[in-house]
Amino acid sequence: MNPSNINQHHKPILLVLSGPSGVGKDFVLNILKAQPLATNLTTIVTNTTRPMRAGEIQDTNYHFVSLAEFQRMIAANELLEYANVYNNWYGVPKRPVRTELAAGHDVIIKVDIQGARTIKQAIPQAILVFLSPSALSELAERLRKRNTESPDDLARRLKTAEAEMTTIPDFDYVIVNKNGQADRVIAALEAIITAEKLRVNRDEYRF
Repeated sequence: MNPSNINQHHKPILLVLSGPSGVGKDFVLNILKAQPLATNLTTIVTNTTRPMRAGEIQDTNYHFVSLAEFQRMIAANELLEYANVYNNWYGVPKRPVRTELAAGHDVIIKVDIQGARTIKQAIPQAILVFLSPSALSELAERLRKRNTESPDDLARRLKTAEAEMTTIPDFDYVIVNKNGQADRVIAALEAIITAEKLRVNRDEYRF
C-alpha cells in the first residue's frame, strides 16, 4: 500500500447506540459529545410523535412532530427506520445521515432495539453497540427515579427490557453501563470508535 493513500482508508463510521429504555443512552451521548474524539462525530436527532418531557428541547433531544407529519415522512420514504414504541412513533431521518457521511463525518444514531436491527439490515456496515444495565433491578431503579411512567408502564418497560437483553448476540459490541461508572462506558465507546476508524476495508454506504 502506498503510504500516501493510507488516509483514504479512514472512512467515516456509522455507529448505532441502542439498549433498553432507561439504560442511560442520552446520558452517555451527552458525555461523549464533550470528548475530543467527538469533534468529527455528528449525532442524528430522531423524529418522534411523543409529547415533549420537562427539560427537553425541540430539535435537540428530538424533532417533535405531529402524527400527520410523521405519516407524511413515511409515505415520502424520508426515514431510515421507524417504529411504534410504547404507543409513540420514532424514526431516523435519512437525509442528515447521508449528508454527514458524505462530508466525511462520523455519525452516531440512538435508537431502540428494533430500530438498530432495521438499520443493520439496510446498512450492513453500521456498527451496533448495545448499552446494557448491570442488572434489571438497577434499570428498574433508574426508571423509577426518572418518574415519567405509571406503575403499569414501568412494569411493561421492564418486561420489554428483559426480552431485549436476549438480542445482544445481534450486536457488534456490548457495554455495561453500571451506576457511577460513566467514565468506563465512555472509554469503551472511544475504543470502539478508534478501532473501527482503523479498519482497512469498509464498503461505501448505499441506502
